[in-house]
Amino acid sequence: MPTTPDRPDGRPAGSEDQFEAAEAVHLAARETVPVTVRRSTPGDHSTVKINPADRSTVRIDPRNHPTVKLPGQRRPVDSRGRAPLPVAAAFATFWAAFVAYVPVAAVVGLARTLEGQGGLGGAAHAGLAGWLLGHGVPIGTSIGPVGVAPLLLTLLAGWRLNRAGLHVTRAIGARRSGSPRVALLVAGTIGVAYAILGLLAALVVDGRGTDVSPTRAALNFFLAGLAFSLIGSLRGTEALVVVARRISPTLRHGLRAGVMSALLILAAGAAIAGLSVAVGGGQAADMISAYRTGVAGQAGITLVSLAYGANGVIWAAAYLLGPGFLLGTDSVVRLTEVTVGPLLPTLPLLAGLPNGPIGASGAALLAVPVLAAMASGWLLTRRLVSIHHVVDGHLVHGRNPGDPAPAEPSWSLVLGAAVLSGPVAGLLLGLLSWMSGGSMGNGRLAEIGPVPWQVTLVATIVVAVSASIGAAAGRAFRAPARG
Repeated sequence: MPTTPDRPDGRPAGSEDQFEAAEAVHLAARETVPVTVRRSTPGDHSTVKINPADRSTVRIDPRNHPTVKLPGQRRPVDSRGRAPLPVAAAFATFWAAFVAYVPVAAVVGLARTLEGQGGLGGAAHAGLAGWLLGHGVPIGTSIGPVGVAPLLLTLLAGWRLNRAGLHVTRAIGARRSGSPRVALLVAGTIGVAYAILGLLAALVVDGRGTDVSPTRAALNFFLAGLAFSLIGSLRGTEALVVVARRISPTLRHGLRAGVMSALLILAAGAAIAGLSVAVGGGQAADMISAYRTGVAGQAGITLVSLAYGANGVIWAAAYLLGPGFLLGTDSVVRLTEVTVGPLLPTLPLLAGLPNGPIGASGAALLAVPVLAAMASGWLLTRRLVSIHHVVDGHLVHGRNPGDPAPAEPSWSLVLGAAVLSGPVAGLLLGLLSWMSGGSMGNGRLAEIGPVPWQVTLVATIVVAVSASIGAAAGRAFRAPARG
């Protein structure tokens, strides 16, 4: 049977759609009308000029409107689907302790293996002893108690505990809750868990050629866990902001300025200590080679010196302040006097010790802490000026575009915060001096490090007076602010 050829669109010929046919007829029947398009010229339209002077201008004064500062939204603690506090604290504390312990055990184990004294048991035992010493727990040895804590290891443990407090806060659902009670509860739980780990470590180390007090270990570990993890939990819950708003502005800015002054003085001490060790680099190399313990032993001695580098920074800060530090009984190292005995530890860190008292030109180093505290006072005034301005006759925080020029902070606020920064810096430097010292046996090295009360007293006076001068100068000679 013959078929008709297909159409170009694929359909067979003769299969017309009635709707398509009707549309084609309609389009063919439409009438086409030509349209002329002409472009318009500017002359076809009249132009009206607007004079801005004919219209009234209304100026809005921000001071005519009250400024209301709304508190940040705090999320309530939601315990549904969250980890229990004891479980989260136990896991985070164990991980923090493990991360701080492994580097010590690895370095000690590597050194013992390369020197032919290998053995995982001995490396683990020595690593635990070093870990305990890093938390300020004295280790009894054949030469007497060793109590000078390597503060670099202490900083490592503190950093991990800080992270533990932050992680536990998130795990229990208390992030941004703004609750100081929750932050303290988290820190206390971590402190208890850390004390248990310290107690177990002391029981393991005690009795194998070393003498460790389990009670002292538990107490030190609890305080370390509580203090360092509290920093993280306060950050996680943002309770620090809540606490800061509840205290007076003078106290708040005084605390900040005191911490800043202490940090600047420590930075100056770090610079002086590094420069002294660099100048005495040849003597440090001779000390390392005198051990004759091979490459591994010399590397271990270098690592020990680095671990005590933070102690050297604090000792250098005490040296700049004036009280100096001790390197044994009846010995003192300060700018005006250097008296040391012959039995000094042969550590490369001690290669930077001065050979004698510094003369009149070197006495200019006493001005370094003064300048650091003055800079802190000047920064205090800058901060007070930048965060305060007047809106509707009141001092408010922050500054937005269009706000009036910053107001001058009151003299009572400036000088009160500057004077208060002295005791804050003194207590902080005194605490660090106490942590950096200790004993290295029962002999002449029974007293090492700065005397805490001397550093506290001198730092308090120096910072209070110098910060007040810097703050007053910044307040009196500040350039006038633009509106």
